Amino acid sequence: MPGLVITECTMVLPETSSFGSEPGIYSPDQITAWRAVTEAVHQAGGRIVLQIWHGGRACHPQLNGGKQPVGASPLAITDGQVHTPQGKVDHGVPQALEDSEIAAIVVAFGAAARAAVQAGFDGVEIHGANGYLIDQFLRNGSNQRQGPYGGSIENRARLLLEILMTVRAECQLVGLRLSPLNSFNSMLDSDPLALSTWLADNLNGRGLAYLHLMRADMAGVQQADVMTPFRERFQGVLVANMGYTPAEANEAIAAGLVDAVAFGRSFLANPDLPHRLAIGAPLNEANPETFYTPGPVGYTDYPVFGG
Repeated sequence: MPGLVITECTMVLPETSSFGSEPGIYSPDQITAWRAVTEAVHQAGGRIVLQIWHGGRACHPQLNGGKQPVGASPLAITDGQVHTPQGKVDHGVPQALEDSEIAAIVVAFGAAARAAVQAGFDGVEIHGANGYLIDQFLRNGSNQRQGPYGGSIENRARLLLEILMTVRAECQLVGLRLSPLNSFNSMLDSDPLALSTWLADNLNGRGLAYLHLMRADMAGVQQADVMTPFRERFQGVLVANMGYTPAEANEAIAAGLVDAVAFGRSFLANPDLPHRLAIGAPLNEANPETFYTPGPVGYTDYPVFGG
Protein backbone atom coordinates (compact mmCIF):
# COMPACT_ATOMS: atom_id res chain seq x y z
CA MET A 1 0.00 0.00 0.00
CA PRO A 2 1.70 3.26 -1.08
CA GLY A 3 2.13 6.19 1.29
CA LEU A 4 4.36 9.13 2.14
CA VAL A 5 7.69 8.40 3.84
CA ILE A 6 9.42 11.20 5.75
CA THR A 7 13.11 10.49 6.34
CA GLU A 8 14.98 11.04 9.55
CA CYS A 9 16.70 14.37 10.20
CA THR A 10 19.36 14.93 7.54
CA MET A 11 22.25 17.36 7.92
CA VAL A 12 22.43 20.32 5.54
CA LEU A 13 26.04 21.05 6.56
CA PRO A 14 29.01 18.94 7.66
CA GLU A 15 30.05 18.93 11.32
CA THR A 16 26.50 19.49 12.56
CA SER A 17 25.84 16.04 14.01
CA SER A 18 23.78 15.49 17.15
CA PHE A 19 23.67 11.69 17.05
CA GLY A 20 26.88 10.61 15.36
CA SER A 21 25.10 8.54 12.74
CA GLU A 22 22.50 10.73 11.05
CA PRO A 23 22.76 11.12 7.26
CA GLY A 24 23.64 14.23 5.28
CA ILE A 25 22.72 15.81 1.94
CA TYR A 26 25.67 18.13 1.28
CA SER A 27 27.98 16.02 -0.92
CA PRO A 28 27.78 14.26 -4.31
CA ASP A 29 28.35 10.87 -2.65
CA GLN A 30 25.37 11.45 -0.37
CA ILE A 31 23.17 12.38 -3.31
CA THR A 32 24.17 9.15 -5.05
CA ALA A 33 23.54 7.05 -1.95
CA TRP A 34 20.11 8.59 -1.35
CA ARG A 35 19.15 7.83 -4.96
CA ALA A 36 19.06 4.12 -4.16
CA VAL A 37 16.56 4.85 -1.37
CA THR A 38 14.26 7.08 -3.41
CA GLU A 39 14.25 4.62 -6.31
CA ALA A 40 13.25 1.77 -3.99
CA VAL A 41 10.39 3.79 -2.53
CA HIS A 42 9.14 4.80 -5.98
CA GLN A 43 9.34 1.23 -7.25
CA ALA A 44 7.04 0.24 -4.38
CA GLY A 45 4.56 2.95 -5.39
CA GLY A 46 5.36 5.28 -2.51
CA ARG A 47 6.46 8.88 -2.17
CA ILE A 48 9.33 10.16 -0.04
CA VAL A 49 10.42 13.56 1.28
CA LEU A 50 13.75 14.41 2.87
CA GLN A 51 13.67 16.06 6.29
CA ILE A 52 16.41 18.71 6.19
CA TRP A 53 17.90 19.83 9.44
CA HIS A 54 20.54 21.66 11.47
CA GLY A 55 21.08 20.46 15.05
CA GLY A 56 22.20 23.81 16.44
CA ARG A 57 23.14 23.62 20.11
CA ALA A 58 22.23 19.91 20.20
CA CYS A 59 25.43 19.16 18.26
CA HIS A 60 28.59 18.20 20.15
CA PRO A 61 32.33 18.74 19.48
CA GLN A 62 33.10 15.04 20.01
CA LEU A 63 30.83 14.20 17.08
CA ASN A 64 32.05 17.03 14.86
CA GLY A 65 35.83 17.09 14.82
CA GLY A 66 36.01 19.42 17.81
CA LYS A 67 33.78 22.07 16.24
CA GLN A 68 31.77 24.05 18.81
CA PRO A 69 28.00 23.97 18.36
CA VAL A 70 26.07 27.11 17.50
CA GLY A 71 22.68 28.34 18.62
CA ALA A 72 20.41 31.31 18.98
CA SER A 73 21.91 32.21 22.37
CA PRO A 74 24.76 30.88 24.55
CA LEU A 75 22.48 28.58 26.54
CA ALA A 76 23.27 24.88 26.93
CA ILE A 77 20.85 21.96 26.89
CA THR A 78 20.58 20.69 30.47
CA ASP A 79 17.93 17.96 30.35
CA GLY A 80 20.00 15.16 28.80
CA GLN A 81 23.33 13.97 27.50
CA VAL A 82 24.87 13.21 24.12
CA HIS A 83 25.83 9.70 23.04
CA THR A 84 29.43 9.78 21.76
CA PRO A 85 32.03 7.09 20.97
CA GLN A 86 33.49 7.91 24.40
CA GLY A 87 30.14 7.43 26.16
CA LYS A 88 27.47 9.85 27.35
CA VAL A 89 28.66 13.43 27.84
CA ASP A 90 27.01 16.69 28.81
CA HIS A 91 26.01 19.27 26.25
CA GLY A 92 28.26 22.30 26.00
CA VAL A 93 27.41 25.97 25.81
CA PRO A 94 26.88 26.87 22.14
CA GLN A 95 28.37 29.86 20.40
CA ALA A 96 25.64 32.39 19.65
CA LEU A 97 25.41 32.89 15.92
CA GLU A 98 26.26 36.38 14.72
CA ASP A 99 23.57 37.94 12.54
CA SER A 100 26.08 37.94 9.69
CA GLU A 101 26.59 34.16 9.99
CA ILE A 102 22.92 33.27 9.57
CA ALA A 103 22.75 33.86 5.81
CA ALA A 104 25.18 30.98 5.15
CA ILE A 105 22.90 28.58 7.04
CA VAL A 106 19.89 29.76 5.04
CA VAL A 107 21.84 29.15 1.84
CA ALA A 108 22.78 25.66 3.07
CA PHE A 109 19.12 24.75 3.49
CA GLY A 110 18.46 25.87 -0.07
CA ALA A 111 21.39 23.83 -1.37
CA ALA A 112 20.11 20.81 0.56
CA ALA A 113 16.69 21.15 -1.06
CA ARG A 114 18.31 21.34 -4.49
CA ALA A 115 20.39 18.24 -3.70
CA ALA A 116 17.28 16.41 -2.50
CA VAL A 117 15.61 16.99 -5.84
CA GLN A 118 18.74 15.68 -7.58
CA ALA A 119 18.61 12.59 -5.36
CA GLY A 120 15.08 11.84 -6.53
CA PHE A 121 13.07 12.96 -3.52
CA ASP A 122 9.50 14.09 -4.13
CA GLY A 123 10.00 17.02 -1.77
CA VAL A 124 11.57 18.12 1.49
CA GLU A 125 10.38 18.71 5.03
CA ILE A 126 12.06 21.54 6.94
CA HIS A 127 12.76 20.39 10.50
CA GLY A 128 11.69 23.28 12.74
CA ALA A 129 10.94 21.19 15.83
CA ASN A 130 12.26 19.43 18.93
CA GLY A 131 14.88 21.87 20.09
CA TYR A 132 17.10 21.96 17.02
CA LEU A 133 18.38 25.12 15.36
CA ILE A 134 15.18 26.56 13.85
CA ASP A 135 13.19 25.74 16.98
CA GLN A 136 15.93 27.29 19.11
CA PHE A 137 15.28 30.58 17.33
CA LEU A 138 11.48 30.27 17.50
CA ARG A 139 11.08 29.87 21.26
CA ASN A 140 12.07 32.50 23.79
CA GLY A 141 13.39 30.00 26.33
CA SER A 142 16.35 29.37 24.02
CA ASN A 143 16.37 32.64 22.05
CA GLN A 144 17.36 35.54 24.27
CA ARG A 145 19.18 37.51 21.61
CA GLN A 146 18.58 41.08 20.53
CA GLY A 147 18.36 42.43 17.00
CA PRO A 148 16.54 41.19 13.90
CA TYR A 149 16.47 37.52 15.02
CA GLY A 150 15.43 37.98 18.64
CA GLY A 151 12.80 39.51 20.87
CA SER A 152 9.38 39.55 19.19
CA ILE A 153 7.78 36.44 17.70
CA GLU A 154 8.16 38.02 14.27
CA ASN A 155 11.91 38.39 14.78
CA ARG A 156 12.31 34.92 16.29
CA ALA A 157 10.51 33.44 13.28
CA ARG A 158 12.69 35.33 10.79
CA LEU A 159 15.16 32.46 10.37
CA LEU A 160 12.38 29.97 9.68
CA LEU A 161 10.71 32.20 7.09
CA GLU A 162 14.00 32.98 5.35
CA ILE A 163 14.78 29.26 5.14
CA LEU A 164 11.28 28.51 3.88
CA MET A 165 11.53 31.13 1.14
CA THR A 166 14.95 29.84 0.04
CA VAL A 167 13.88 26.19 0.08
CA ARG A 168 10.69 26.93 -1.86
CA ALA A 169 12.81 28.44 -4.62
CA GLU A 170 14.58 25.08 -5.03
CA CYS A 171 11.78 22.57 -4.52
CA GLN A 172 8.09 22.43 -5.38
CA LEU A 173 6.86 20.26 -2.52
CA VAL A 174 7.89 21.64 0.88
CA GLY A 175 6.57 20.59 4.27
CA LEU A 176 7.40 21.98 7.70
CA ARG A 177 7.59 20.23 11.07
CA LEU A 178 6.91 22.19 14.26
CA SER A 179 6.61 21.33 17.98
CA PRO A 180 5.47 24.43 19.88
CA LEU A 181 5.03 22.48 23.14
CA ASN A 182 7.74 19.84 23.19
CA SER A 183 10.22 20.40 26.03
CA PHE A 184 12.83 17.94 24.69
CA ASN A 185 16.32 19.49 24.52
CA SER A 186 15.48 21.96 27.32
CA MET A 187 12.93 23.80 25.20
CA LEU A 188 10.36 26.22 26.60
CA ASP A 189 8.34 29.19 25.45
CA SER A 190 6.62 31.65 27.74
CA ASP A 191 3.49 31.72 25.55
CA PRO A 192 3.27 28.72 23.19
CA LEU A 193 -0.29 29.61 22.21
CA ALA A 194 0.72 33.08 21.05
CA LEU A 195 3.61 31.56 19.11
CA SER A 196 1.31 28.95 17.56
CA THR A 197 -1.29 31.55 16.59
CA TRP A 198 1.30 33.81 14.97
CA LEU A 199 2.83 30.93 13.03
CA ALA A 200 -0.58 29.62 11.92
CA ASP A 201 -1.45 33.04 10.50
CA ASN A 202 1.91 33.84 8.96
CA LEU A 203 2.62 30.50 7.31
CA ASN A 204 -0.36 31.02 5.02
CA GLY A 205 0.45 31.99 1.45
CA ARG A 206 4.03 30.71 1.60
CA GLY A 207 3.60 27.64 -0.58
CA LEU A 208 3.69 24.94 2.08
CA ALA A 209 2.52 21.55 0.84
CA TYR A 210 1.72 20.62 4.44
CA LEU A 211 2.37 21.57 8.05
CA HIS A 212 3.47 18.66 10.24
CA LEU A 213 2.57 19.50 13.84
CA MET A 214 3.57 17.70 17.02
CA ARG A 215 0.50 18.08 19.19
CA ALA A 216 1.95 17.80 22.71
CA ASP A 217 5.02 17.65 24.92
CA MET A 218 6.62 14.19 25.13
CA ALA A 219 7.54 14.81 28.76
CA GLY A 220 4.23 16.43 29.70
CA VAL A 221 5.96 19.54 31.08
CA GLN A 222 4.02 22.03 28.96
CA GLN A 223 0.26 21.71 28.55
CA ALA A 224 -1.80 23.59 25.96
CA ASP A 225 -4.04 23.04 22.95
CA VAL A 226 -1.93 24.07 19.97
CA MET A 227 -3.93 22.03 17.47
CA THR A 228 -6.97 24.33 17.57
CA PRO A 229 -5.25 27.60 16.56
CA PHE A 230 -3.46 25.84 13.72
CA ARG A 231 -6.64 24.16 12.49
CA GLU A 232 -8.64 27.39 12.71
CA ARG A 233 -6.03 29.71 11.17
CA PHE A 234 -3.71 27.71 8.93
CA GLN A 235 -5.32 27.36 5.51
CA GLY A 236 -3.23 24.47 4.20
CA VAL A 237 -2.89 20.75 4.84
CA LEU A 238 -2.43 19.96 8.54
CA VAL A 239 -0.67 16.73 9.48
CA ALA A 240 -0.69 15.78 13.17
CA ASN A 241 1.78 13.62 15.04
CA MET A 242 2.54 12.14 18.47
CA GLY A 243 0.91 9.24 20.19
CA TYR A 244 -2.10 8.70 17.96
CA THR A 245 -3.69 5.27 17.90
CA PRO A 246 -5.09 4.15 14.55
CA ALA A 247 -8.63 4.61 15.87
CA GLU A 248 -7.94 8.11 17.19
CA ALA A 249 -6.25 9.08 13.92
CA ASN A 250 -9.27 7.97 11.89
CA GLU A 251 -11.63 9.84 14.23
CA ALA A 252 -9.57 13.06 14.05
CA ILE A 253 -9.50 12.96 10.26
CA ALA A 254 -13.21 12.14 10.00
CA ALA A 255 -14.03 15.05 12.32
CA GLY A 256 -11.95 17.47 10.25
CA LEU A 257 -9.55 18.18 13.10
CA VAL A 258 -6.58 17.24 10.90
CA ASP A 259 -6.06 16.25 7.29
CA ALA A 260 -3.66 13.38 8.01
CA VAL A 261 -1.77 11.73 10.86
CA ALA A 262 1.91 10.74 10.75
CA PHE A 263 3.18 7.69 12.62
CA GLY A 264 6.78 7.38 13.85
CA ARG A 265 7.38 4.72 16.47
CA SER A 266 4.55 2.55 15.17
CA PHE A 267 6.10 2.62 11.69
CA LEU A 268 9.53 1.79 13.08
CA ALA A 269 8.13 -1.32 14.79
CA ASN A 270 5.82 -2.26 11.93
CA PRO A 271 7.44 -2.21 8.48
CA ASP A 272 4.03 -3.15 7.05
CA LEU A 273 2.09 -0.56 9.05
CA PRO A 274 -0.27 0.60 6.23
CA HIS A 275 -1.27 -3.01 5.55
CA ARG A 276 -1.83 -3.71 9.24
CA LEU A 277 -3.98 -0.60 9.62
CA ALA A 278 -6.01 -1.50 6.55
CA ILE A 279 -6.89 -4.97 7.84
CA GLY A 280 -7.06 -4.11 11.55
CA ALA A 281 -4.13 -6.34 12.48
CA PRO A 282 -2.37 -6.00 15.86
CA LEU A 283 0.77 -3.88 16.00
CA ASN A 284 4.28 -4.74 17.20
CA GLU A 285 5.42 -2.66 20.17
CA ALA A 286 8.52 -0.54 19.62
CA ASN A 287 11.45 -1.16 21.95
CA PRO A 288 12.88 2.18 23.17
CA GLU A 289 16.06 0.43 24.33
CA THR A 290 17.10 0.03 20.69
CA PHE A 291 16.36 3.60 19.61
CA TYR A 292 19.39 5.52 18.27
CA THR A 293 21.64 2.46 18.36
CA PRO A 294 23.80 1.30 15.43
CA GLY A 295 23.04 -1.76 13.36
CA PRO A 296 19.84 -3.50 12.26
CA VAL A 297 18.51 -4.38 15.73
CA GLY A 298 15.48 -2.25 16.43
CA TYR A 299 15.34 -0.91 12.87
CA THR A 300 15.01 -3.68 10.31
CA ASP A 301 14.36 -6.76 12.45
CA TYR A 302 10.71 -6.20 13.42
CA PRO A 303 8.51 -8.90 11.85
CA VAL A 304 5.81 -8.30 9.26
CA PHE A 305 2.31 -9.48 10.07
CA GLY A 306 2.09 -13.24 9.80
CA GLY A 307 5.82 -13.43 9.10
